[in-house]
Amino acid sequence: MAYVITSDCTACGTCIDECPVNAISAGEIYKIDPEICTDCGACAAVCPVEAIHPA
Repeated sequence: MAYVITSDCTACGTCIDECPVNAISAGEIYKIDPEICTDCGACAAVCPVEAIHPA
């Protein structure tokens, strides 16, 4: 199950550096590619606004 980034995202960029498979893309609200995401949770662990959750 891939993780998703909610509209609470502030586009701070913290999660991008933590993703070991580069599944996160930048934008107004960042997005996680579910085809690439390995469900490791590293991004959710560092999100300062808790905007990343399992899908």
